[in-house]
Amino acid sequence: MRPWSRRDDGNAIVEFVFVAVIVMVPLVYLIVSVAQIQRNSLAATQAAREAGRAFATGSSTEDGLQRAQVAARLAYADQGLTERPDLTFHPADAGCTSSAEVAPSLSPGAEFTVCVQRDFTFPGVPSFVSGRGVRVIGRYLLHVDDYRAVAS
Repeated sequence: MRPWSRRDDGNAIVEFVFVAVIVMVPLVYLIVSVAQIQRNSLAATQAAREAGRAFATGSSTEDGLQRAQVAARLAYADQGLTERPDLTFHPADAGCTSSAEVAPSLSPGAEFTVCVQRDFTFPGVPSFVSGRGVRVIGRYLLHVDDYRAVAS
């Protein structure tokens, strides 16, 4: 028999709790970070798509731009984001990161890309570690109907 002071009764529970905390805290943070990336990516993609569709239904270019801004803000609000979306229009063959921007038009057959870019940082990570954060880009190629009656 061992003396009472050397018994291991209860040590397994303490070791399990210690190891579980060491493993579970980073795992939960990883899940939260991946969910944050997915949420922002979905918000940017949905905002670009809805802005393009809303622009195409406008009665004039100005009306289409207003509709696009409102639709993009609603798409952001669906994901719980309160800031104003960064909405830009680019040539159809150019990417969203190019410096070439176009003035959107509702003229029949017009093609351009509607882009929404969103920058965010991970929660709890200081800026000197994360840098500028993560940028997600939503892109939607808009082709105005060839037989559109309302031109602008």
